[in-house]
Amino acid sequence: MRKRWVSRICTGLFGAFVFGGIAWGQDLEPRTYSASPTGANFVVAGAARSSGDVLLDPVLPVTDGHATVYPIIIGGGTTFNFFGRTALVVGVFPYAWATATGKIGEQTPSVSRSGLADSRFRFSVNFIGGKALSLKQFLHSHQSTIVGASLSVVAPMGQYDPQRLVNLGSNRWSFKPEVGVSHRVRKWTIEEYVGAWLFTANNKFFPGDSVRTQRPVFAFQAHVSYTIKPRLWAAFNWTWYKGGTSAINGIDTGVLYSNTRVGGTLSLPLYQQQSLKIAVSKGVTTRIGQDFTTISAAWQLSWFSRQNATVKSPRP
Repeated sequence: MRKRWVSRICTGLFGAFVFGGIAWGQDLEPRTYSASPTGANFVVAGAARSSGDVLLDPVLPVTDGHATVYPIIIGGGTTFNFFGRTALVVGVFPYAWATATGKIGEQTPSVSRSGLADSRFRFSVNFIGGKALSLKQFLHSHQSTIVGASLSVVAPMGQYDPQRLVNLGSNRWSFKPEVGVSHRVRKWTIEEYVGAWLFTANNKFFPGDSVRTQRPVFAFQAHVSYTIKPRLWAAFNWTWYKGGTSAINGIDTGVLYSNTRVGGTLSLPLYQQQSLKIAVSKGVTTRIGQDFTTISAAWQLSWFSRQNATVKSPRP
């Protein structure tokens, strides 16, 4: 009985965040601020396929670009008591294989890349409705509305060569502060997130002696999910983002992102504390840059820390 409750509680800990390090572009992450007790841990492994201009920066001298990327990831996270509130820390480490084509003048070269992509980390805290609770306390609580905040960080750990037009890494730090609201009504969960991507300068931009800076990209997400039964749920995801004008050596490029993406997520129960998440997303309106389609699958194993090991589940 207790294992069933463990699986039920941990099912929302990990979303589409797992593949966000490949395209800082635009996450679709349902149940990011879901209620969880402290002491919940998980590991995750996954794979994905992204096809489009996911790797091609619109400020580069490449037209009619197309790339196909196959990332695999490993990661993990844990929930804990942060000054009386429930907090979550997550880390993801991707490796990717990619092929890309595009016109450079009259030429249409094709390139292949394989190696580490930029790693990604996130720290989140639930404020309203996010009181830190042990497993025993959590099983007897009811939290319908949650307001939380998070900070995502993309670290420049990926493969990068300043003399190459196409790279798996970005050679800069990216930060995303975000505020999210999650409201549960019976089996339905409605969520809205507002955030902005902030970027440091890339001091070795192509062809290696240029400095690229980029203004913030503002993003909004909305999700509607339905829980069919414990660990089995489906979500519709939508995001809109705008901004990100770049400058090369202080000269504005005029490239402005203004795009919309939609997608879906399905969580499937596996044996005991394991689950499988399948996600699909696609650009529906793309003004400039990052028009791509992604299909991903991630396996997750969840468990509780030792202090919760003797907790008994309530009778059904």
